[in-house]
Amino acid sequence: MGTPNKDPEARDPSTLTAHELHRLMQGGELQCTELIKAVFGRIDRVEQRVKAFLCLFKETAFDQAARIDEKIERGDEIGPLEGIPVALKDNLCTLDGETTCAARILEGFRSPYEATVVERLRKAGAIFVGKTNLDEFAMGSSTENSAFQITANPWDLTRVPGGSSGGSAAAVAADETVVALGSDTGGSIRQPAALCGIVGLKPTYGRVSRYGLVAFASSLDQIGPMAKDVEDVALVMELISGRDRLDSTSADVPVPRFTEALAEDLHRTKVGVPREYFGEGIDDEVRESVERAIERMKACGAEIVHLSLPHTEYGIPVYYIVANAEASANLARYDGVKYGFRAPGANDTVSMYETTKRYGLGPEVKRRIMLGTYALSSGYYDAYYLKAQKVRTLFRKDFESAFGMCDAIVVPTSPTPAFRIGEKTDDPLKMYLSDVYTISANLAGLPAISVPCGYSKEGLPIGLQIMAKPFGELAVLRVASAYERNRGFPLRKPSLNGDSAG
Repeated sequence: MGTPNKDPEARDPSTLTAHELHRLMQGGELQCTELIKAVFGRIDRVEQRVKAFLCLFKETAFDQAARIDEKIERGDEIGPLEGIPVALKDNLCTLDGETTCAARILEGFRSPYEATVVERLRKAGAIFVGKTNLDEFAMGSSTENSAFQITANPWDLTRVPGGSSGGSAAAVAADETVVALGSDTGGSIRQPAALCGIVGLKPTYGRVSRYGLVAFASSLDQIGPMAKDVEDVALVMELISGRDRLDSTSADVPVPRFTEALAEDLHRTKVGVPREYFGEGIDDEVRESVERAIERMKACGAEIVHLSLPHTEYGIPVYYIVANAEASANLARYDGVKYGFRAPGANDTVSMYETTKRYGLGPEVKRRIMLGTYALSSGYYDAYYLKAQKVRTLFRKDFESAFGMCDAIVVPTSPTPAFRIGEKTDDPLKMYLSDVYTISANLAGLPAISVPCGYSKEGLPIGLQIMAKPFGELAVLRVASAYERNRGFPLRKPSLNGDSAG
């Protein structure tokens, strides 16, 4: 199901990391046009099976690559992400192509502006490969809820890549891009990163501007990077982080040099292990892999601190009340009047609203809107939404107490490896439990990363999640990088059923 990584110098450029590619291009050993040709060649070979992308920017990518080659030939320096292929989740507004959120109601919609993160990457010289598939409006854990196609996991094409950023995760894992952006409302970067065997970071709420991200749940959503290793994630974070006057929720805090944390070791580092994350519902192979990772950290000098996060069991109900209530408010704008799809044949305004939403929105989105509207309705607001917000405060206090005892918390990312396509679609609650280990970081506004920590007996990737206190990305990246260097087993690449480029 997987093949070992080869020596970087001997590999196809599409399989390399951003920092490896930067060194080769700046040194004149690789042309940017060669890299883009390799990436789109890879897409031509595997995309029909993986279905990670909703649209591609091939022509503009080659044009930009040619300009970067000219710049290098003149002897100019290029930035760390200049010329690097980047894929964008299709809930990020772009001037190029459509912004659909994988929803029929936005099919054909072209944004009049770009997301701040897109502008910052464009200014840094990143080359956008295309826009990736997702669960409709980012509501899902498997990328099966897209209105246009189901994305497959490159490790096993019969299994899901996770969600909602499954297209971005699959594209990175399949070497169809070098780096990707996703969004994370309850685990939508970390869970697909774990299931696809890559690295994915959800930043602290407010660290990265949300301007131009189509809103799902505004108090939970964050944009973050997905890549092949921790260093690439740190490089992207240095470029996309920081205060943005267009987003009132972005924090005015300094942006550190995240890459400087990567060379540090784990000596004098206290790593917390909460007992609540290792109980009922976790797959035995996931538990064993995560426990081995914790032992590796201990061998590298970390002090392991066993602790409790007592309100963990309330995470799922609190999250699905808060997130759905906010989704209900945010998605009210899709009414067939302002933009997007409008159902034909309606005789009055009310029937136009009803018919537009009936045919323009998928079943999962409608389910969440109805649940959220109910939680906000008269007579139920105090019993559901207000109570959920109070318990959310208890979540924050749990983590505040925990970080008084440790520098980082280590838990599984997903309770299971990738499950089969169609396995959970008829049982929404079973699907929602796929996020049981990731939602806490969103509720508490914490930074959290997923890194590969092993493989199941069937050869499927398993992810390790590392969390730190708010704006503690340096601690998250330091622990993740130290573990990555000392994990004790070779990383594999998905074979894509024998594709030689895998």
